[in-house]
Amino acid sequence: MAKVWKFGRNTDTDQIVPGRYAPFMLKEGDDVKNYAFIDAHPSFNQHAEAGDILLADENFGCGSSREYAPVALKKRGVGAIIAKSFARIFYRNAVNLGIPVYIAPEVVDALPEGAIVSLDTTTQQLTFENQTFALPPLPAFAQAIITAGGITQYVREHGTFPTG
Repeated sequence: MAKVWKFGRNTDTDQIVPGRYAPFMLKEGDDVKNYAFIDAHPSFNQHAEAGDILLADENFGCGSSREYAPVALKKRGVGAIIAKSFARIFYRNAVNLGIPVYIAPEVVDALPEGAIVSLDTTTQQLTFENQTFALPPLPAFAQAIITAGGITQYVREHGTFPTG
C-alpha cells in the first residue's frame, strides 16, 4: 500500500529540489533525498515513505534538466509518478533511474491527495478502494530499464542499451 501525494501543473525541478541544495549532493554524509519538495510540499518532505506515489498535473519536471531532481525522488523511494504530462528530459531521466512514470490524466483527476493505493507495475494497474485503473503500457525499452532498476543496471545485465 502506498500514499498518494499530489502536485499541480508545471511542477519544476527547482520545486522538486531547490537549486540552493545542489552543493549538498557533493557533501559527504548528506543526501539529496532530504531536500525533495522541502519548500514546495513540506509535508511530503517530512512524511513521504518509500513506495509512495506522486500524482501531478501537466508538465511535471519542467524547468532545468537537473538530474538531481529525479535522483532525489529515486533515493526517497518514490514508487511511481503518474502525471497528465511530463517534461521530456525529466521523463527520460526518471526512466533511466528506474522510476516508473505513467501518463494517465484520468488517474490524476480521480484520486485525492492522501489516498491509499496499491500499484502493480507488472500488470500496470493501480487500485484505490474498489476501483482499478489500467495504466498505459510503457514503451518496451522503458519497461526493460525500469524492470532492471535503471539504465546502469540494465547495461550491466545485458551489455548494451535497450532498443525500441
